[in-house]
Amino acid sequence: MPTSAPSLSPPPEPDACELCGRAEALTKHHLIPRALHNKPRYRKRYSREERLTAIVWLCRPCHKHIHRLYGERELADRLNTLTALQCDEAIRTFVAWLATKPVGFKPKARRRKR
Repeated sequence: MPTSAPSLSPPPEPDACELCGRAEALTKHHLIPRALHNKPRYRKRYSREERLTAIVWLCRPCHKHIHRLYGERELADRLNTLTALQCDEAIRTFVAWLATKPVGFKPKARRRKR
């Protein structure tokens, strides 16, 4: 019997954001950013299947906040699991605050200090 090829499709979309739990429109967050998929460092560290399927479903505010806080390399090196995202203090504080807001609430983006 031939072995089946590993599935390269993302995990199914849940009913709510995997960080804050709000039932909103969700976006795919690649735990290993797509811009790094072809870099030798990440090709050695993660299999093709891992690079393509390591995805969590997030609402737009959570997704934007993560990318506002961290660069792609830090996301790939340190925050490459849902558990790691949930344990990060800056993300956890934002998620706790956002979870108290109604569905559809869009936080105002802070301007970066230069």
